[in-house]
Amino acid sequence: MVRFDNVGMRYGSGPEVLRDITFELAPGSFYFLSGPSGAGKSTLLRLLYLAQRPTRGLITLFDKDLATLPRDQLPALRRRIGVVFQEFRLIEHLTALENVALPLKVAGARDDQIRDHVRELLNWVGLADHVDARPATLSGGQKQRVAIARAVIGRPALLLADEPTGNVDDRIAVRLIYLFEELNKMGTTVVVATHNDSLIARFQHPALHLDKGELALRRPLRAAAP
Repeated sequence: MVRFDNVGMRYGSGPEVLRDITFELAPGSFYFLSGPSGAGKSTLLRLLYLAQRPTRGLITLFDKDLATLPRDQLPALRRRIGVVFQEFRLIEHLTALENVALPLKVAGARDDQIRDHVRELLNWVGLADHVDARPATLSGGQKQRVAIARAVIGRPALLLADEPTGNVDDRIAVRLIYLFEELNKMGTTVVVATHNDSLIARFQHPALHLDKGELALRRPLRAAAP
C-alpha cells in the first residue's frame, strides 16, 4: 500500500523536518502516528496524501513510484485517499449532510443512496440531530465529526487522520477510533496521527513514532497472561 525509502523533507533552505524515513504499510493495516508537537507528523501526512513531494528518497503508493508518476495520474490516486484535516475544511454554505455527501455526489451515487448512507453515518458519529446544521452553528468537536464522516463516506483505500480526536471528549474520541476500526475491517488502511498516548495505549495497534524528524516503530504492549 505504502512504502517510504530513506525519505527526507525540508521546507526551503531550512533544516530537514523529516530525516531518512523508511517504513511500509501493508494493505488493511492500522497504525497510529505519534510524537510531540513539531515532530513532523503533519508533514509526513502531507507526503502521504500527495500534497508535497519529498526533498529526497522514494515514495511508493498503491504500487506507483511517485517520483516517476505523471502529474495527470495524481488525481486518480488522491481519490483513493480519505483525509481528516485538523482545520476541518468544511464548506460553510452547505449543511452537515451536504458536506458529508460531497464525495458520493462526485462519484455519481444516486440521491436516495446518498441520503440514507449519510444520515446513517452522521447518526453513528453522534450528529443525528444536526444533519441540516451549517458549520457556523456547530462546535469545534461537531465540525470535527462532520469532517471525519466526509472522509470515510466513500470507503477510501487509505484513510489519513490528523489529530481527529483533538476537539472531542474522551467518550467521542474512543467512538471515533471504533469507527476507524470498522472501516479498517472492511479493508481500508488507516493512519491516525495523535499525541494522545492514553488513546494509543487503549487500542492494540502499532505506532509510527516521530521524534525530531526521525521515525521508530512501536509495537503495542500486550496484556500479560493471567
